[in-house]
Order: sequence, then structure tokens, then C-alpha cells
Amino acid sequence: MTLKIVNPANGKLICKLPEDTATEVRRKYLAARAAQPTWARTPMKKRLAAIARFRELLVTEREALARVLTEEVGKPITQSRNELSGVLGRIDFFLEHTRKTLRDTVVLKDTSQKLREFISHEPLGVVANISAWNYPYFVGTNVFVPALLAGNSVLYKASEFATLTGREITRLLHASGVPRNAFVNVVGAGKTGAALLRQPVDGVFFTGSHATGVRIARGMAARMIPVQLELGGKDPVYVCEDADVATAAASVADGAFYNTGQSCCSVERIYVHERVYDAFVKAFVAEVSGYRIGDPADERTYIGPLARAAQLGVLRRQVADAKKKGARLLLGGKAIPGTGHYFAPTIFADAGQDTELMQEESFGPIIGISKVANDDQAARFMNDTRYGLTAGVYSRDERRAMRVLSAVRSGSAYWNCCDRVSPRLPWSGVGESGMGVTLSIRGIEAFTRTRAWHLKSA
Repeated sequence: MTLKIVNPANGKLICKLPEDTATEVRRKYLAARAAQPTWARTPMKKRLAAIARFRELLVTEREALARVLTEEVGKPITQSRNELSGVLGRIDFFLEHTRKTLRDTVVLKDTSQKLREFISHEPLGVVANISAWNYPYFVGTNVFVPALLAGNSVLYKASEFATLTGREITRLLHASGVPRNAFVNVVGAGKTGAALLRQPVDGVFFTGSHATGVRIARGMAARMIPVQLELGGKDPVYVCEDADVATAAASVADGAFYNTGQSCCSVERIYVHERVYDAFVKAFVAEVSGYRIGDPADERTYIGPLARAAQLGVLRRQVADAKKKGARLLLGGKAIPGTGHYFAPTIFADAGQDTELMQEESFGPIIGISKVANDDQAARFMNDTRYGLTAGVYSRDERRAMRVLSAVRSGSAYWNCCDRVSPRLPWSGVGESGMGVTLSIRGIEAFTRTRAWHLKSA
């Protein structure tokens, strides 16, 4: 089997790579299994040092790594650099907090009964990490860094759309001192991923579509192993009448169209209080109209191509459905002719709740805006979704924003911001946005099995 790596900006073939067969995946699993005990016995100090060196190499090679990412995924070069710079803070968090988070915790010392109780954290073993193409450094390090620090070996399958970046990550980890079989790169598309999941791994950590997540959950259910699924979102924002319209419009536009809208936490639905609706829509359209579309290697580009050609069809269907159901097209609405997977930034006003645009994940540069009469209606519309990843409110009144957000089901809540992830806070979703946690100390513990110790001296 051969994997073709194609530049989504121009359709040109970058290279061809052999995909791992089921036999090769099995071999890599056995190597990771054999290496794991030795890696787990490696002192935490040495594991931390290896990840610290990995961080240093990301800084040293940032420009070259950013260009690889831009070429194969189509992410604008400035945004590729931003991802590589932004991931450093996540690594720093894990370097600072892993040792104390995984330290044994004594919960009882009873001298009269000569009894001591404590909790230990032991590595899961061999972890399968099937990662995403849209933020391979962010999404990847959320999993493989704490997994490695906790003493697991990792079978890492980058998305087939970010294969070259996955190979660069592997190269840098090995150069940093992580043993070759403690972090093993698995190359391929869906069949390769399926072969990986057939191996008797001790945990599965997946980022991707809801449909694939469901298949993984069903397949792993009988094994009784940890499964973490970071899936899609239909993330809403509510702009109150007391918000600064210009500031909110600029912030929400960036949250909706950054990375060409290809983020699980991109703003995908906007609800605006009727008193400022017209003003917000005008400001929002003006902001998005200023975004430069073009070659992602160009420093001036803000909107690049879609990474996957198939997504063009999804966006076309959402546009047709929105028009049919009475939404007003204010900007864009079609693919851009020529080479590459480009779709014009698209804005619909008066988008009804029954449209695909307001119900189904878009994962592209398209947004629907709807008018609401009050906070209760806004919260009701925000909850009208199968997903529950993030939700945001723009208002001068913190108590009001907190009240609205408390009524909305989501893993993350934002006041006067959006499309933001912090290593200090857990990243999780409800409903079809997935299950399990990455980031924060909870995301460190997720790669361990807690063990209870009852020790009584004779």
C-alpha cells in the first residue's frame, strides 16, 4: 500500500510513502510492548530531560517544521509558526507538573494499628495514539508527552493528512533520548489505524470524527481499557446587547475562521441579541471581508485551503440547505475556482436552527448568525445540538455571562473570549464531542492506573 502526500494548496504530489501493513503494525506493537518496562523503569528525571530536549529542538527547528506543516496541511505559515510556539507552554506544564502529580500519595498513617495506606500511579502500558491533522503539535503533545512521562510506550499514528509532520515529531523525540521503540510511528490511513486498534494495547487516545469515535468505542468496549475520544463540536457564541460590538465581532470572527475554520473548537454558531444584531452583523462581515485568501506559504495569507477535498462537498451542501431554508447569504458561499481546495469565507445571517449550518459540524470557513430576544432563548439555542465542546458569551457583565454559561452543556466555557485552550484546564466534551480528558493534572493522571496500597507491619 502506498500513501500519497498531496499539497492541498495546489494539488501537487509531495511524495509517496509505504503504508504500514497489518504485519508491520503487529511488529511495531510487539517492539513497543517489549520496550515499555525498561522505559517505565527509567528514572522520571531522565524522562523529563528527554521531553525538555524535545522542546528545545522544536524551538531550534521551528521554521523548517512550520514549512512542512504548511505544505502538507495547507495551514497558513504564520499559523503553523504560532502552533509550534504555542505548544511550548503545554510542554512546560507537563514538565512542571508530572512528577508531583504522579507522586505516591499517603492517605493514612495509623501507628496504633501499624497501618499505612497510599495511592500509586502506574503506567497503563502500551498506548495507541491516533492523532489529528488540524493541530498535530497541539493535539499530539496533549497525549504523547504525558503518556511518555508517565512511563508508557506510545504507538503514534498521525493522520494521513499530517504524515510528514508525524515523522518529524518522531525524529525529534528519538533525537531527544526517547528510545525508538518507546515511541513508534505508525504510517497509514484508515486500514492502518484499524490494524493498530486490533493490537492488545492498554489504552486508546483518539482525536477525530464522531463516526470514527463511535466505532472505536464499540470496538474497545469488551476490552475494558481506557478510551479517550476527542471528537467534533458545533461551538456556539452569544453576543449580549451590552457587549462592545466591534471588539466582539473581531474576536468571534477570528475564533470562527482561524485555521480556515478547521478546529474542533472553532466558533460555528453565533447568536446575537436583537438590540445589537444589525450592528454586529455589519461589523462581522467587515472583519471577515478583510481576511486575505491565498497561498498558505505567503506571510500575508489568513485563509488557506481546506486540508481535505471532500470537505468542499460538505460546505456546498450546507450552503444550499441554508439558502433553501431562508438564511441570507452575506459573503462567499462557494468554492474558489482553480487549483487547491479553497472555499470562500462564507457568512449567513438569519440562519434558522433547522439548517444543517446550525446543526452539523462544518469544519470550514463558514458561519451562521441568528438573532435572539433574550438570554433564555440564547441558552436554549446554544443547547440545541448533539455536541458539547465549548460555548462562549460576550458581555460586560460577568455574573450574567456565568449565569448563561451555567445553563449550557459544554466541556469549556468562555467569557469574552473563544477558541482558546489552556494546559492548566481539562479539555473535554459532552455528548457527541467525546469522552475523557486531556490537559491539566487530570490529563496527566489519564495515562496511569491508580493502585491502592494497604501496608500493615507485623
